Amino acid sequence: MVQSDQHRAPPSPWASSNGFPFDAVAVTCLYDYDVLVIGAGHAGVEAACAAARLGARTALLTTNCDTVGQMSCNPAIGGVGKAQLVREVDALGGIMGRAIDATGIQFRVLNRSKGPAMHGPRAQADKRLYQMEVKRLVEETPGLDLRQETVEDLLVEPTAGDAWRITGVRVRGDAVYRAAAVVLTTGTFLQAIMHTGEATTSGGRAGEGTTAGVSRALGRLGLRIERFKTGTPCRLSAMGVDFSQLEVQPGDADPQPFSFLTPRIDQEQMVCWITRTTAAIHALIRANLHRAPMFTGQIESRGPRYCPSIEDKVVRFADKESHQLFLEPEGRRTRELYVNGISTSLPRDVQDEMVRLVPGLERARIMRYGYAVEYDYCPPDQLTATLESKRIARLFCAGQINGTTGYEEAAAQGLLAGANAALAVAGRDGLVLERQESYIGVLVDDLVTRGVDEPYRMFTSRAEHRLALRHDNADRRLTPLAVRLGLAAGERAERLAAKTATLDATLAVLAAHRVGGVTLADLLKRPEVSWADCVAALPALGDVPRDVAVQIENDIRYAGYLALERERIERQQRLAQRVIPAGFDYGRVRHLRAEAREQLDRIRPRTLGQAGRVSGITPADLALVLVHLPRSDAGGPAAE
Repeated sequence: MVQSDQHRAPPSPWASSNGFPFDAVAVTCLYDYDVLVIGAGHAGVEAACAAARLGARTALLTTNCDTVGQMSCNPAIGGVGKAQLVREVDALGGIMGRAIDATGIQFRVLNRSKGPAMHGPRAQADKRLYQMEVKRLVEETPGLDLRQETVEDLLVEPTAGDAWRITGVRVRGDAVYRAAAVVLTTGTFLQAIMHTGEATTSGGRAGEGTTAGVSRALGRLGLRIERFKTGTPCRLSAMGVDFSQLEVQPGDADPQPFSFLTPRIDQEQMVCWITRTTAAIHALIRANLHRAPMFTGQIESRGPRYCPSIEDKVVRFADKESHQLFLEPEGRRTRELYVNGISTSLPRDVQDEMVRLVPGLERARIMRYGYAVEYDYCPPDQLTATLESKRIARLFCAGQINGTTGYEEAAAQGLLAGANAALAVAGRDGLVLERQESYIGVLVDDLVTRGVDEPYRMFTSRAEHRLALRHDNADRRLTPLAVRLGLAAGERAERLAAKTATLDATLAVLAAHRVGGVTLADLLKRPEVSWADCVAALPALGDVPRDVAVQIENDIRYAGYLALERERIERQQRLAQRVIPAGFDYGRVRHLRAEAREQLDRIRPRTLGQAGRVSGITPADLALVLVHLPRSDAGGPAAE
């Protein structure tokens, strides 16, 4: 790293995003890095750590070093669809799984009554300890500097046509950070406005401000900027809650860790509680819709449909007499409770009255009022499959700036963007995960191919190959790749090798041992037979580690379905992997509809398979494009 305390002007043709050369700006200090990551939320920390693990000299810039990895909303990690992302991030060497394992206060597997592809491990976190653990992991990552800075502009240089290349950022105080690649993970802080009833405040999170410089820079450089909305519930003091009226929700007796490096969860678990809204609460909300920003036109941006505010629930589901609420502790050493299920931007006085009408909360006191946030994001169809901007070379975006919501979705994008930034700097091929090999691949492909019209959240239903993409086998799917790239350390490779050896040896035992003339392996295919039955028949199997036993049971039970799925994937890939050259001219494809030509020109899909997932593209459009593809591109992986 090079720094100077004297004025140093970057050489021409470097300029700020507004076109002024930096020799016209007094630069107080100059810092040089390989990769800069802007924002230290869940996307930013994974991006910075991934870049550093790949050997890039990395700086993580945040407006406040005390809020690194902060849980702005629900103090929990995982859930249905989201748990698969967390375990994949961990399998690729990420930090989220380790952080929640160390600081979780309740662990539960959701959807246990359904098949293993639908299981969703979830953990409540000690909110403050989680944040501190993430900060510790960041601070201890070699090659990574954490800096408290506010970014005010982007440094760029022109390239061919009207495109640009990112070259760094200018921060408050007229210091400059130069870098060969930049990752934007700005969360909900771009020109953000918070709403509580009629009152509005500038800020992306309660108690914090907003930033406008990055939004203005992106707009000046030709990127589309749009607005989304999100919200959060009120928080209560547990001191006024009558827990005798609430239903207790305990954690699992056998808590499962998220990280493949965590052997077991030893810490004591805490309970959560369940209550419900009432008809009186619904009547109160209806009587105050004229003061609700979502219904008065004060908020015009679209929010997440699957996670509506309590106002939305009451209006959209008018026939429902009540909605379930979960009271979740925010930590071991605080009495603050998160009220899951009552996200709202209603005025303060309405929130006070609403809470007092909830059974068990008649004497409860609000510590933090709920609010909604409107913020800028960049529609993600402006990115490639590596999460690099199509217009600004070496600029990568991850998290809510891409129109997503959720800590887990942000972490997954952050890891991929940070890794690709470092790979680009090193002159290596980019990392693109495909839909059939990971939930991260599904997430990114959905974003860059289909775009978003509401904040994107991961569901198991989005993954067409979900039976093969279970949370329990993420290490077997992705850790070998992470080790080859340098994203994961040798410890992961050693653990996976030992696990694989145990798995193979156990499978051999199951195939050799017979009960009533039938091998244990064949018996385990029957739905009424469990691993416990196998242990009863052969007690030595009781020594098999739990994670190995789970994977063996799932693999054997669903072997037939998985074989059919593999055949289907192979058939689809033979055609879908046809590469579309980077400069392919859709204008010369005769009879291609104007709408299809416009969409394909905008998205610039890498392969025929990706082209088929672009909104509005029909099989007839694909057939026309296929006829015009060069024969030399008939097979092999797609080039970025």
